[in-house]
Amino acid sequence: MKHVIEDLGRRRGRARLGGGAARIDAQHAKGKLTARERLSILLDEGSFEEFDAFVEHRATEFGMAANKVPGDGVVTGWGTVNGRAVFVYAKDFTVLGGSLGEAHAGKITKVQDLALRNKAPIVGLFDAGGARIQEGVAALGGYAEVFQRNVLASGVIPQISLVMGPCAGGDVYSPAMTDFVFMVRGTSYMFVTGPDVVKTVTGETVTAEELGGADVHATRSSVADGAYDDDVTLLLQARRLIDFLPSSNVSGAPHWPTRDDPDREEPSLDTLAPENPNAPWDVKELVRKVADERDFFEIQEAHAKNVVVGFARIAGRPVGIVANQPAALAGVLDADASRKAARFVRFCDAFSLPLVTFVDVPGFLPGTAQEYGGLIKHGAKLLFAYAEATVPKVTVIARKAYGGAYDVMASKHLRGDVNYAWPTAQIAVMGAKGAVEILHRAELGDPGKIAARAKDYEARFMSPFVAAERGYVDDVIMPRETRRRVARALAMLEGKALANPWKKHDNIPL
Repeated sequence: MKHVIEDLGRRRGRARLGGGAARIDAQHAKGKLTARERLSILLDEGSFEEFDAFVEHRATEFGMAANKVPGDGVVTGWGTVNGRAVFVYAKDFTVLGGSLGEAHAGKITKVQDLALRNKAPIVGLFDAGGARIQEGVAALGGYAEVFQRNVLASGVIPQISLVMGPCAGGDVYSPAMTDFVFMVRGTSYMFVTGPDVVKTVTGETVTAEELGGADVHATRSSVADGAYDDDVTLLLQARRLIDFLPSSNVSGAPHWPTRDDPDREEPSLDTLAPENPNAPWDVKELVRKVADERDFFEIQEAHAKNVVVGFARIAGRPVGIVANQPAALAGVLDADASRKAARFVRFCDAFSLPLVTFVDVPGFLPGTAQEYGGLIKHGAKLLFAYAEATVPKVTVIARKAYGGAYDVMASKHLRGDVNYAWPTAQIAVMGAKGAVEILHRAELGDPGKIAARAKDYEARFMSPFVAAERGYVDDVIMPRETRRRVARALAMLEGKALANPWKKHDNIPL
C-alpha cells in the first residue's frame, strides 16, 4: 500500500510542477504568475478542488508522443470565493505554451458542464498560444465545443474571463462571448491574427501591445471591461466583482451585511448639480454617495466615458448602476456609450439585478461621423435593452433629460417602476435656447427678446413639475434624500413580477 501512496504523491508532484522549474522561472521573469499561483489568489485559501490533473493528450504526430505532461496545459476544478462556489480553468503557459488540444479542451468543457448543471459562475484564466497545431482539426473541434458551452451558459451563469498573457486566434472568441473580460497591462494581449500576419497581409508594422494590448481593448475596442497593472490586482478585483453577482439566473443576488444606514442623507448632493445647465459635474460622486460604503465597481471605466456603468450595493443588495456623465462630452449619448450601456443593462436583466439610472443627458451626439457609424441602430440597442428589462427599475433625473434620450434612459414610458426628479431637472424636447430659436425665428435679430423667450420656455416647459403633473415622474425629491428614496423604492419592488410575451428569443438590433 505504501508504494501506491508514494506513487500517487510523485504523480501529483509532477502534475503540479507543470512544464518544470525552468519554465516556471521564465514565467516569473515576465512578471506573470503560474496558473496554480493565480488560482490560489482568486479562490479562498484551501478551497480549490482540482479535476483531471493526470489527463494527457493522445497525439502522436510531430514528436508529440514523447512530449506529454500531466494536466495537458490547463488546470481545472472548483473552489469558493468568499464561501460561494465558483468553477475555474486556468491555462498553463509552461506546458506547450498553454495551447489547446483535444484533451485540453475536454478538461475545460467538463467544468463548463459542471458549472452549468450546478448553477455556479465560471472563471477562465487565459495565458496561451492558441490552437495546438500538432493536433490539427481535433484542436479546432475542441474550440468549438468550448464556444458552444459559452453560448448555452450565457444568461444562465456569470462567465468571467481573465486574460493574463497571450490570447490569440481561436482563444479570443471564448472570452468575447463571456460576460466580463479583464486584462493585465504589459503582459496580456488579444488579437485574431498577430503582428507578423498583419504585416504580411496589410503591410502594417505594429507591435503586439499596439495591436491588442490591455489598454487598447479597455479604451478603444471595448473588448476588455477593465485593465490592471499586475496579476495580483486583477485577481483581487475579480474576487470583488464576483461578490456583486448572483451565482445564476435563478439564485438571487447575494445579500451582504452593511452598517451604512439606508436612510443616510447627503446634504452635499443639494449643490452637486451646478446652476449653470452647461457646467460639467462628476456623476460618480452621486453614485458613490448613494451606494453602501461608497463602494462602486465600475465596468469599462476607460471606454465611452460619457456613460458610467457598474455595480453597487444599496441596503446590502447588489444593483446595476447606469449614469450619464456630464464631465465627459456633456453626458451625451453616442454610439459607443449606447452599446456599452445596452450590454450592461441586458446583463443585469438576465441575472435579476435591479437597475438604478441617474440621468443628465442633453440628447444624442449629432454629426456625420455618428450617423455614418450607425448611431440610430446603436442608440436603439439601449432603448431596446431598457424596454425589454423586467427587473426593478428606479430612475433619478438629476438635470437634463432632453429629446429621445429622455425616453431611452429608463423613462416611465419604458416601464420604469419608480421615476424621481431633482428640482434641478429639465425635461424637454430640447434646450430652451434651441427651442426658442426654432419657435421664434422672426425674433432672432433681437437677443433681448430671445433671452426673455428662453427664460419663459424654461419655466413653462422644462420644469420637472410639468412632467410630475402628467405622472411621468413619481415625485420631485430633494437631492440629499436620494439614497433613502432609492433604497425604499428598491425594497418596495423586491416582489416585482413582470413577464414579456413568449418568444424563442428577441431580435435586438445588433
